[in-house]
Amino acid sequence: MPPTTPPPSAGPPAVPPSGPAPAAPGEPAYRRLLIGLFLAGVATFAQLYSPQGLLPLVSDDLGVPADRAALLVSASTLGLALSVVPWSVAGDRWGRRRAMVVSMVSASACALTGVLATTFEAMLGLRLLEGMAHGGVAGLAVALLAEEVVPHAVAAAAGTYIAGTTLGGLSGRLLALPVAEASSWRGGMLAVTVVGVLCTVGFLAITPRARRFTPSPTSPATLVRIVRGHLRSPELVAVYLQGALLMGGFVALYNFVGYRLLDPPFSWTPTAAGLVFLAYLAGTWSSPRAGRLAARVGRLPVLAGATAAMAAGVALTSVPHPAVLVPALVLVTGAFFAAHAVASAWSGTAAPTGRAQSTSLYNFAYYAGSSLFGWLGGVFHESHGWPGTVLMVLALVLTALASAVVVLRGRGTAPAR
Repeated sequence: MPPTTPPPSAGPPAVPPSGPAPAAPGEPAYRRLLIGLFLAGVATFAQLYSPQGLLPLVSDDLGVPADRAALLVSASTLGLALSVVPWSVAGDRWGRRRAMVVSMVSASACALTGVLATTFEAMLGLRLLEGMAHGGVAGLAVALLAEEVVPHAVAAAAGTYIAGTTLGGLSGRLLALPVAEASSWRGGMLAVTVVGVLCTVGFLAITPRARRFTPSPTSPATLVRIVRGHLRSPELVAVYLQGALLMGGFVALYNFVGYRLLDPPFSWTPTAAGLVFLAYLAGTWSSPRAGRLAARVGRLPVLAGATAAMAAGVALTSVPHPAVLVPALVLVTGAFFAAHAVASAWSGTAAPTGRAQSTSLYNFAYYAGSSLFGWLGGVFHESHGWPGTVLMVLALVLTALASAVVVLRGRGTAPAR
């Protein structure tokens, strides 16, 4: 799932002082840019998470344990984590739109090849490369908007892109499962890949060429200096830790809930189990409200409250009854996205300089946590079943809560300005 605030470019938007005027609401260029970025969001996040609901079917077909199957998700999110900053540097040199085109085309090529891979190991390698390719959209979409759109419309335009990422992540999971049940898990992934290819073609056809870009490469020495400064800040490190621990726990829970629902006492069909991903809509509802609440009462109370609610929801998922487990997943999802909305914004506003790099570091932690703990949840699942995964996730969430209360106390209690 995408960050609430995707990372901007590693350097400041390169906008010439004179030249073409930025696109404004109501203009054809503005509408085309929004439609194109919506399609980019759908393509990227539908393909990134398409295997998540299929993991039990992969295990049955290939005879691999749950922790190995989960690597199909972890490999792609690891690739994205490793590539966000390099893609932002490439965008400074080549232009955001041009870099995003390369990103989307190469990601679709890797996805198509990966579906046809004959061995699990080859598929893992291609999923890693696919994730690295997806980093171009995740790292540059909002930077492109900031460059090409009038300043007062950037936030609303970014909302359209984020809506595309949310719809993409949800539709990729929901489309793959019924197709897989009718054919195979490879057929499910192929269906999502076809959607990604069509969205990529739409992006190429609709998105206008950049009018306001001038190259502004960031030197490696400057980048290293800024990153080191951020990593010396206890406040920023604690915020990055929220992204890693909460996202890692969240992905681990959804990676293996399918195994839980397919087994007794639930014994659901794969398609029915896939419907639990509709709980993501709770995150769509909670994240903007969490941001507004943080502006009124302060960031830390909202972050801590949402994290505590997430911990309660995780604990309730251990109850073996759908009337408890499904609402618990809704609670976990809404609480996670609320906490993430606050933490992702905090990562930018708490940095005195280099806010773009700080946001990129948060997103690196976010996807690295997804990759590591999404796999580790499978290790616990193999050794202790669903209760083992739940206990691991609960430990991650409580660690995040403790670090927030201890390190961030006094830093985010005032209403945000």
